[in-house]
Amino acid sequence: MTKSPEIVIEVKDLCKTYFMSGGASQVVLKHLSFKIYSGEFVAIMGHSGSGKSTLMNILGCLDRPTTGGYFLAEEPVAQATDAELADIRGSKIGFVFQNFNLMMKRTIADNVSLPLIYQGVSDHERRERAIEMLKRVGLEGYENRLPTQISGGMQQRVAIARALINNPKIIFADEPTGNLDTRTSDEIMNLFADLNKQGITIVLVTHEEDVADYAKRLIKITDGQVEYDGPRKDYHP
Repeated sequence: MTKSPEIVIEVKDLCKTYFMSGGASQVVLKHLSFKIYSGEFVAIMGHSGSGKSTLMNILGCLDRPTTGGYFLAEEPVAQATDAELADIRGSKIGFVFQNFNLMMKRTIADNVSLPLIYQGVSDHERRERAIEMLKRVGLEGYENRLPTQISGGMQQRVAIARALINNPKIIFADEPTGNLDTRTSDEIMNLFADLNKQGITIVLVTHEEDVADYAKRLIKITDGQVEYDGPRKDYHP
């Protein structure tokens, strides 16, 4: 009997409302429900203000839903404490941001190994693992350079190496090519595709159609709701 794929993300009737001073409120996400399986490459798309970035922050354990359920690797995290969310971010997921979020005065190896500091890993092991991850993203020999000494595309590779340092099952990428030219964007997306072939689940937020084309599945968010959820190749805007 064929084993069913593992559910790594499950969202159940998820809602997010922001409450403002004076009693006003803004509903951003409305009753979202979907599952993401181990090994998938999923693009989340939507226009500015659609709620896709809010959804990514919740999936990446940077924010919480107002109501509804969110299960990461079958563990309920919707009501987790700040400390629990930080532990999940440090052990189960990797996050890649549009602006790279690197420390410009620290070496590339230091940047990559940063998540290991909070786990009490020794200096020697942190450096060895950082060098290993840099090899994985094609930056062997760059460990002693500063981020200011390399290109934007290389900086994003450093950010991806940092996301990989804890061997996560899932990588969340929020507009990872937003600050890159077309050729460099293609290089970064091919790297994500290679990582996905190695078994890592990729969840990508983008507003760019050509970037979304790398994903096999598309979740389209419109006005805080799922407009489409299915194969990327079958979506026709």
